[in-house]
Amino acid sequence: MKINELVIPDSSACSAALEVASAYCSPALLNHSIRSYLWAAAHAKASDIAFDAELLYVSALLHDLGLVKEFDSHTVPFEEAGGHLAWVFGAAAGWPVERRVRASEIIVRHMGDGVDVAEDPEGHLLEYSTSVDISGRGADALPAELRAEVLGRYPRLGLAEEFTACFRDQADRKPDSAAAAAMRGNIAARIATNPLDA
Repeated sequence: MKINELVIPDSSACSAALEVASAYCSPALLNHSIRSYLWAAAHAKASDIAFDAELLYVSALLHDLGLVKEFDSHTVPFEEAGGHLAWVFGAAAGWPVERRVRASEIIVRHMGDGVDVAEDPEGHLLEYSTSVDISGRGADALPAELRAEVLGRYPRLGLAEEFTACFRDQADRKPDSAAAAAMRGNIAARIATNPLDA
């Protein structure tokens, strides 16, 4: 499997999401967002999961904006802040309310565990792919050739250290958040030993 075999949407909303993520994310966080879409699309292809490519792409590109200083909320978890941003983005893109709500749900649910693919294929795919990229969970199920191509084109650039620091900060300020629960569950150790960084 190669990148050019995956569904890569190219709508105006997708271009705008990439522009927004490029403007606000660090290079490491931007590459993480792009890889998250690619891992999701690869898993969907391998598992024969039908999904809305534009909706998943936009959600993947915007899913961590709640971690960046310009959009970090001191009152809600980062994934909820990102969900609100996706809703606003969808309004600007001319999406109907239902589609804006879906993008918000996908981003919020990516911090859950075991999103039901039958109920929410895009939420399932983003939860799966971000777990692959952050902690390496399930990375070995992706073809080695694809992993090498994706990491060559979108290198990790110190993501492990940056992401751990982001989660530590979120956990300190928002002790009831999913990020705090992940830190208590020793995600820092899993991030540090992610096979994608080997």
